[in-house]
Amino acid sequence: MPHAIAVLAFPGISPFHLSVPTLVFTAELGGRPLPGYRVTVCAVEPGSLPTRAGFDLAVHHGLEAVAEADTVVLPSWDPDLPVAPALGEALRAAHTRGARVVALCLGAFALAGSGLVEGREVTTHWHAAPLLAARYPGIRVRSDVLWTDLGDVVSSAGTVAALDCCLHLVRRDLGAAVAGEVARRLVMAPHRDGSQAQSVRTPVPDDDGPDEIAEAMAWARWRLDRPLDLDAWADGARMSRRTFTRRFRERTGESPGRWLLRQRLELARTLLETTQLPMDEVAERSGLGSSASLRRHFRQVLGTSPRRHRDQFAEVTPVQC
Repeated sequence: MPHAIAVLAFPGISPFHLSVPTLVFTAELGGRPLPGYRVTVCAVEPGSLPTRAGFDLAVHHGLEAVAEADTVVLPSWDPDLPVAPALGEALRAAHTRGARVVALCLGAFALAGSGLVEGREVTTHWHAAPLLAARYPGIRVRSDVLWTDLGDVVSSAGTVAALDCCLHLVRRDLGAAVAGEVARRLVMAPHRDGSQAQSVRTPVPDDDGPDEIAEAMAWARWRLDRPLDLDAWADGARMSRRTFTRRFRERTGESPGRWLLRQRLELARTLLETTQLPMDEVAERSGLGSSASLRRHFRQVLGTSPRRHRDQFAEVTPVQC
């Protein structure tokens, strides 16, 4: 059976926010839709819904789509719009039977209003984070990351971060190789580096000047299979180790070492999904050293083993754009 995704529309929704999950989850690769997804747009009261863009949407499905969904997506929300009792009940019922609930951007307000995340962590747009935290003091509100994945509940930052979050879900459901093809199709990075801190305090680099951190990241990506010494990496960027580490963290939200490990794990995931290379060779090509190191990092970061990951995505064949 396909993985059923219900995307909730509401009066006054931004058409762009609504298009984000539908665009990603219905992407066509090689003229064929993504394997395994079925997307339905629904509303508390189906019919003609006004949008912020000055035109109406015809929504044909009600909350019965939520009752049948494996994933429910809340693509933004109006913070002044109360969560209808029927919607709150539908979200809680879906979550209880095991559906994944995803709140994109201001969708965190509807998620919080449903009562599903009391005492838990939620990510939203940095501009709305103080209001959400004040309104729901029992929730830990994050505005420093692009998304938060708690397994059963996923939430994302602002508009473009919603694309990153949806692509992350494709990666989680269908594997890194398929997510990479979707990213190519949408002309976006398979895994964007950074946090919302960029939107708050880091200026856009001068178009006329070099972007040393971006150049250093590109340089490292081409050398993932080789040892990378932090001092040599910083020296190549014409910075001291301390300055390089500080600027790298400002740019990406994480240390150079953590970022490098994540890049190597992404490469290892792709190799496991698209080749039958022995584990030792996957570890060597991705710069993780040995199969024992590969297993350890997979367990610590991804919560699974390389062999289980390969078996999970063995039947998911990426198609070329």
